[in-house]
Amino acid sequence: MKTKEEKFNGVKFPGIPMFVFNLILLFAVMGLFAKIVTSGLPDWLLATFVVAWILLCIFSIISFRGFMQIEPNEARVMIFFGKYEGTVKENGFFWVNPFYAKKRMILRARNLDAEPIKVNDKNGNPIMIGQVIVWKVVDTYKASFDIDSAAKTTSIQNTVIDNVNEKMKSYEYFVKVQSDAALRFVAGMYAYDNSGNDKELLTLRSGGEDMNDILEKQLNERLALAGIEVIEARINYLAYAPEIAAVMLRRQQADAIIAAREKIVDGAVGMVKHALVKLSEEKIIDLDDDKRAAMVSNLLVVLCGEEHAQPIVNTGTLYN
Repeated sequence: MKTKEEKFNGVKFPGIPMFVFNLILLFAVMGLFAKIVTSGLPDWLLATFVVAWILLCIFSIISFRGFMQIEPNEARVMIFFGKYEGTVKENGFFWVNPFYAKKRMILRARNLDAEPIKVNDKNGNPIMIGQVIVWKVVDTYKASFDIDSAAKTTSIQNTVIDNVNEKMKSYEYFVKVQSDAALRFVAGMYAYDNSGNDKELLTLRSGGEDMNDILEKQLNERLALAGIEVIEARINYLAYAPEIAAVMLRRQQADAIIAAREKIVDGAVGMVKHALVKLSEEKIIDLDDDKRAAMVSNLLVVLCGEEHAQPIVNTGTLYN
């Protein structure tokens, strides 16, 4: 992924020594003012020293704006009068040129547990599908300048966002909108479940990790514009829409019954075949075609019937 993010190479001093220096400078300026007032200098020279003192005092106060503290998984985007100068990701307490605008950026991972949305699958069936996403900002340049951080959210509208938490909420809104679009796209590409002869096709219900990988790829393609990377994406809710849920449940039950019946019939046929072979090999009884057919019919009824068979004891002979 191409990026315009650069490392900040401007002047950057350790914060503690510079803080002590600024305090000493501030006290020195105050002491200098007292000395100038009591020096008895000529008016023109006194005015010159007062102007110089005012400028020095302003510089001392402005220099306190140059301090910044960066915690782990945070960054500062450095802007000098509208020009991007790089990003500082090094942790610690620093002093830089006080005229730099230092935009704070949080690089920690965040969760998005999206509410299920109603979409149509590949077959046109309305379904409810939800997702959970783990994402984070990886490109501070794109996140700062390629998308509007003042995008409309539930609590932010037509305002300038200065607070970093509000700014991150706007990114969450951007991720939510794009994640909904990606989820709708993926859900429309695949059927909810297999039906008919397409037992080997990938579906939303049986896709598992493959479906999660497809969703994650779609999300990364859409969020790359904002410098956001999706670490993990999973479908955490999947169901038919309420208006067709009962019908689809009956269809699934019917499919299960048919599959069970097919297995029962296959087993019964095997058992009947085995019984006939054993009777023939061991010469227990000789059956003609009619008796063989009757025996097969009776055995299939017994083995495939849902209720227990009621046996009838034949006290006569099979040849009567």
